Amino acid sequence: MTERSIEFPNLGIQLKNVGDHISIFGFDIAFYGIIIGLGVLAGTFLAIREAKRTKQNVENYYDLAIYGIIFSILCARLYYVIFSWEHYKDNLLSILNIREGGLAIYGGILGAILVMILYTKKKKISTLLVFDTVSFGLVIGQAIGRWGNFFNREVFGEYTNNLVAMRLPLSQVRAADVSDLMRKHLIKIDGIDFIQVGPTFLYESAWCLLLLAFMLLYRKHKKFNGELFLIYMGGYGIGRFIIEGIRTDQLLMKGTNIPVSQGLAAVFALVSMVLLIIGRIKSKEK
Repeated sequence: MTERSIEFPNLGIQLKNVGDHISIFGFDIAFYGIIIGLGVLAGTFLAIREAKRTKQNVENYYDLAIYGIIFSILCARLYYVIFSWEHYKDNLLSILNIREGGLAIYGGILGAILVMILYTKKKKISTLLVFDTVSFGLVIGQAIGRWGNFFNREVFGEYTNNLVAMRLPLSQVRAADVSDLMRKHLIKIDGIDFIQVGPTFLYESAWCLLLLAFMLLYRKHKKFNGELFLIYMGGYGIGRFIIEGIRTDQLLMKGTNIPVSQGLAAVFALVSMVLLIIGRIKSKEK
């Protein structure tokens, strides 16, 4: 084992040299950014494919992809910085460094929603239909993008010894993310200290894939525009609410012990479920 090793002991998987970047002509490119880029491309492809299936103008989705990517990244970073201000207030230039992580998914989602609302109003096309179409791209993008956290050795949960428990070298993770329980269960291998944690990035990726599969199966049974988006928001909100409670790198609401994303997930899940019920009732009345 080395300082760059990542192990899933209960699955018998041992990765001895997992880097966090590649170098091209002396310039380092973080795997985090590459994975996020792949997620964006996959999301754009799936949204455009759904637009073609529903006979929409795909040019609108090429435009939305450009605007959405720019503002989603900006909002994802802004969300993270706002709730991690203590980390950035004394080094404002570090706000611009996103190669090492620091993008909050809910900030990106809110940015994408704002772009879609403004764009559809300007183009005079159905906002709710666009929401449904883009929801497929959002969920696959999140499923892929979470693996950027794997390469960054971040977004993990408390100590566990479950089937997918993951071991990381203590020296490769942020000290603030390491709990007392993890330190109590330190494992020394070849002279290197390892923590054993729950890979919450993996939980969320798997949950998003299950949600995507359900949405693909359900889409032919859609009763009203906006229904698929509500299923996405509600389904993702439920999963995120549970998973966020396990993570050790939570962004907390100021003055409380409540994770911001967990609170937001609960609100989105509840509101989405209420709107789904109302929408289904109204569709039956027609």
